[in-house]
Amino acid sequence: MTPTAITTAGPAPAARFTERYLLDPAVNAAPYGYLNALRDHAPVHWSPMHRAWLVTGYEQVMRCLRDPAVSADRVRPLMDAVPQGARDDAGRAFTILSRWMVFNDPPQHRRLRQVFQEQFAARAVARYSAFTERATRAMLTRRAAHGRTGDITADIARPLPALVFARWLGVPQAHAPSFWYWNARVGDLVLGAAQEESEYRTSLRSLVSLEEYLAGLVAERRAEPKDDLISSVLAGGRIGDGVGVGEEEFVGMLTQMAFAGGETTGNLIANTLLALLRRPDQLRAVRDEPELVAAAVEETLRLDGPSKMSIRTAARDTVLDGRTLRAGDRIFLVTAAANRDPARFPDPDAFDVRRTGGTHLGFGFGAHFCIGAALARLVACAVVGVLVRDYPDLSLDGTRHTWQLSLLNRSLTALPVRY
Repeated sequence: MTPTAITTAGPAPAARFTERYLLDPAVNAAPYGYLNALRDHAPVHWSPMHRAWLVTGYEQVMRCLRDPAVSADRVRPLMDAVPQGARDDAGRAFTILSRWMVFNDPPQHRRLRQVFQEQFAARAVARYSAFTERATRAMLTRRAAHGRTGDITADIARPLPALVFARWLGVPQAHAPSFWYWNARVGDLVLGAAQEESEYRTSLRSLVSLEEYLAGLVAERRAEPKDDLISSVLAGGRIGDGVGVGEEEFVGMLTQMAFAGGETTGNLIANTLLALLRRPDQLRAVRDEPELVAAAVEETLRLDGPSKMSIRTAARDTVLDGRTLRAGDRIFLVTAAANRDPARFPDPDAFDVRRTGGTHLGFGFGAHFCIGAALARLVACAVVGVLVRDYPDLSLDGTRHTWQLSLLNRSLTALPVRY
């Protein structure tokens, strides 16, 4: 088969470059200097170390996100990583994963996504704005007294998105501990944190438990609708055999929604506050002009967002910047590098809440643009806005920060502050 040609102009390769492992703790903690060097060396680079193509240039990542030859179907590599001793638990779990939108290509992806499109629109999630601000203030009143020290990740960045999302999805508060435990273990599987056989077994069983719980919740909402996402989608008449999306497909997609609902938004909140607290001039600008809160969140998504990359597979032979990507090759779309590409963003390593122009890839692009972006933005802006306005003495408590070891996520382990 003749490869599909994708051509872009890229910078000349750097004279010296030494590849490093992306899960090296030093690279994980401070990845951007290395990612900049990798992009300058070659925006499309075959890595024997990772057995994958590392795509780091903005234009090159965009080309991949638009190209049907670059597939999001990557359930098989996840399954191949499961240790042999845990395979008995894998069949049903990976059937569930195969129903996730993020693991499907068009037209299947489009069919699944359309079921949720209306509920995830900005105008639909805007009605949660007042509730989110009230919940933020109530949670901070209990956990963040003025003058005391605390941890923003534990005090607000993680629990608040979980609270909002559970309410939006329709999970009763009494069920929240089990619900979020299962989600965390599913995250271990999908994000590559599971390493030992016992960890894989726990993650696989947790995904099955999550599906069983959500299937029960769907049945309850069919019998007694409420004001939540599940009831709203069911009322649209698109769920059921021969209607549009089957019931099992719908429940499978809900497991994806459940997994994605809290993690990304919590990391976005913490990373935005870290960026502002490290830069007094930017924090002062946001306090002087509260409308800049949204701009601060967007600039964080570009400069130090909650997602570092997404993984794809070449569905067929494809040529990108003169390099032939063979069918079956893994492709790492390193948006954390693309979002700092100087060919797209002036002064790309600076955090500037007044930045204009240039579309960041913090939520992806095109068919796989994050469907939950509007809700994530709403919750992040609400929390950052309340902290900036109501806590004028908010400051970092220490200068050293640690990051969870992850190929995909950019997640602080803690953010110590003085309120």
